[in-house]
Amino acid sequence: MFRFITALIFLLFFAPSVLAETFVFTAIPDNDETRLMQRFGKVASYLSNELNIKVKYIPVKSYPAAVTAFRLNQVQLAWLGGLTGIQARRLTPGAKAIVQGHEDARFKSYFIAHTSTNLAASDSLPKTLHGKTMIFGSKSSTSGRLMPAYYLHQQFQKSPEKIFSRVGYSGNHSRTIALVQSGAYQIGAVNYQVWDQELAENKIDTSQVKIIWTTPDYPDYHWTVRGDLDSIWGKGFTVRLRQALLDMSDPDLLAAFPRTGFIPTNNDNYHAIAVSAESIGLLN
Repeated sequence: MFRFITALIFLLFFAPSVLAETFVFTAIPDNDETRLMQRFGKVASYLSNELNIKVKYIPVKSYPAAVTAFRLNQVQLAWLGGLTGIQARRLTPGAKAIVQGHEDARFKSYFIAHTSTNLAASDSLPKTLHGKTMIFGSKSSTSGRLMPAYYLHQQFQKSPEKIFSRVGYSGNHSRTIALVQSGAYQIGAVNYQVWDQELAENKIDTSQVKIIWTTPDYPDYHWTVRGDLDSIWGKGFTVRLRQALLDMSDPDLLAAFPRTGFIPTNNDNYHAIAVSAESIGLLN
């Protein structure tokens, strides 16, 4: 009995501090898992050195899973898109966006098409999209679903389901490119950085798939933190974390994102994303 009571006292009073020794973060799975592990494993090592604590990256299987992990405090920091960031903060009082990449203040999406469609690059979305097949990324992706759907609605005053003969969701941008390139879908919407990176790595056959339209700029990816970090890791921890993210300058680390650097941000910068999502029914 004495041992049982001792163990119970330990769990009640000491277990939280033990758990707090490891700072955990995640990211939306917008790319293939191997690339994500390489990218965020480097970030974990960097933050461990900068903050003098153990930092661990844990992968998740979907965009909603990243939001859920953040809400349940399974992770304390998350690299999220514009829409998932808003979702995470609405479900987690006190959470805030703190840092974004230089490129994330003016992000964009590409509409891509299989060459069999005979669609050419244009300054606007062509009317001949009607009746074709369309593949988005994740249903919660800002660059792979929300903003492309928003601009489709602006131009045609219809939902994607009423424009295309078939609509699918690949789960990430790399798969979207592969599905359009293979001809499984005729049209796709992708994060411009994933396209540019895979093109540079010779993973895209431009004889089979090409860009037909580029969206206007919008804010997207950013780091969001929970509001209770200072109460767990000590006063000023959130400020130190934010500065560590801003100070990331190792070219190898930045290239893994890819970003040229990081800049401050805040919740207000994503108001336009919330308005866009609400206007087409993707955010309550």
